[in-house]
Amino acid sequence: MNRFSRTATALAVACALAGGCSRGSSGSAPDPAPGPSANTCPGVLSTAGQAVARAQEVLPWNGPTNGPRAVRGKNIVFVAATMTNPGVAGTAEAVREAGGSIGWNVRVIDGQGTPAGVREALGQAVALRPSGIVIGGFDPNSAAEQVEQASDMRIPLVGWHAASRPGPGANRSLFTNITTRVEDVARISAFWIIARSKGHAGVVIFTDSSIPFAENKAQLIKKTLLSCSGVKLLSYQNIPLPDTGSRTPQAVSSLVSRFGDGWTYSVAINDLYFADAAAALRAAGKAGEGPPYAIGAGDGDPSAFQRVRDRQFQQATVPEPLNAQGSQIVDEFNRAFAGRPPSGYVAPVHLITRRNVDDATSWDPPGYRAAYERIWKG
Repeated sequence: MNRFSRTATALAVACALAGGCSRGSSGSAPDPAPGPSANTCPGVLSTAGQAVARAQEVLPWNGPTNGPRAVRGKNIVFVAATMTNPGVAGTAEAVREAGGSIGWNVRVIDGQGTPAGVREALGQAVALRPSGIVIGGFDPNSAAEQVEQASDMRIPLVGWHAASRPGPGANRSLFTNITTRVEDVARISAFWIIARSKGHAGVVIFTDSSIPFAENKAQLIKKTLLSCSGVKLLSYQNIPLPDTGSRTPQAVSSLVSRFGDGWTYSVAINDLYFADAAAALRAAGKAGEGPPYAIGAGDGDPSAFQRVRDRQFQQATVPEPLNAQGSQIVDEFNRAFAGRPPSGYVAPVHLITRRNVDDATSWDPPGYRAAYERIWKG
């Protein structure tokens, strides 16, 4: 098989897994017809197709398999940027479940989605003098005074989406930061659009520029999309996550009016935007299984899985393994309590489409529960 045949084969497999790149494929809506040139970015298109195929594979557990035995009787406070963010809420519940399995008490304090609310919530957490505090979905630098108080009291801080990169060293205030690599999430989201559209797409990006992590993700998505000359960025929508319910429907109605059928794809830094876009798209006469085809670059909450499964205004999501990350947060705290270094584990990126969603409501990678249970039992 020559190089061109191998590329074509890989792309065909990727397109099938991605939910159907070719028109007329079973179980998916047809894509927009390509423009005059079918080869606007052949190299990027080949890379995208192969990456999309790999990202849908289910890999065996490659995280920690050894560590300290569980330290008993700890109290953890999860400070949430906002519990209206399904990713934050899902992670908080996962920490509560994992901590409870080894006898820890986990309390959640909601920052209500505002800088002042986050600072107040973190201040409340510090005042409780817990064993550890989770920085749930916000930049610790935005609450520097409260973070310093925690440091003075030697309360370890573990971040979830609290810095632009995972692991120890992501922020000097954190024992470690838990997230998938934002570069990987951004790249596979853009690659899905490039592969599914065969390199011809009119795209709208939805982001929250007030969150450095989210804005960085959106800029990386934009950069990857524009690496294909057949992709056109129609609009870059900055809508804060706490305002999606009130602002997204109006923005979507305006976008439909401005771009009409030229708007063929959407990508958002969080699936929440598509929950709020559905009514406006429906009112504009759009079909749930048709364009604009949508992919969420995080966090993969149950409603996103449901929209993908039912073909209701979302075709793909790049989910965080929220339950596994909840267990990892507990494990990282346990390492801190035992005087051990962070695990350094980073979960690989995963892609959910109509082809592999099945009856799942979250991305729950196999093997992590048994692995952590063995570690904690010693």
